Amino acid sequence: MTTSFPPKILVVDDDPDLRELLATYLGSNGFVVSSANDGTAMWAALEEGMPDAIVLDLMLPGVDGLALTRALRTKSSVPILMLSARGEELDRVIGLEVGADDYLAKPFGPRELLARLRALLRRGQTPESESPAITAQTRFGPFALDTLGHRLLRDGQEITLTSAEYDLLAALVAHPNRVLSRDTLVDMLRGYERDPFDRSIDNRVTRLRRKIEPEPASPVFIRTVRGEGYLFNPRGGQP
Repeated sequence: MTTSFPPKILVVDDDPDLRELLATYLGSNGFVVSSANDGTAMWAALEEGMPDAIVLDLMLPGVDGLALTRALRTKSSVPILMLSARGEELDRVIGLEVGADDYLAKPFGPRELLARLRALLRRGQTPESESPAITAQTRFGPFALDTLGHRLLRDGQEITLTSAEYDLLAALVAHPNRVLSRDTLVDMLRGYERDPFDRSIDNRVTRLRRKIEPEPASPVFIRTVRGEGYLFNPRGGQP
């Protein structure tokens, strides 16, 4: 990911005083700041272009910051700094597990937020040739996951998935080569439409493997890590 100059920051928070404070402070330190008060306004702002980083409040009206982070991670690797007035360890852990890059508890000093943002932007800078393209499709093996159309294609032909199977696959694809525990997956999928016959993550994985694995009994894409959870390997059986 390359950073534009001046860096563009989107602040998503329902507190107008905080949005104004951050816009003024970050603006005086060389950032271009836009703001949104909820998820709907955030998506509208993103239609104008992806910022270099997003400051995202956990507790928002309507769709909360965790759900927004999950959705963002199916579309982009933009750095996300999550804010929360609760500051509980569980919130921090879940926020980071669903895709936030850093976490800052309220109240905080603007100088600390500035330092964390600068660190995130430095961390995300890579040569242009190494930057992965952000597209509507993520490819693995003979498959392409269409995140805009919510469908899975194999050599251009659609594979029929239930909404529950698609949601699980999208969560795994968004976190390649990373072990996700069953509890983490349950949290990631919370709020999405559920298959009434789906009783566990394990059952859902089994059904999904039947549709994407060359040999479901010896999976190469969705691997079981004993005692920990599941790992999505986009290379499949390739070394």
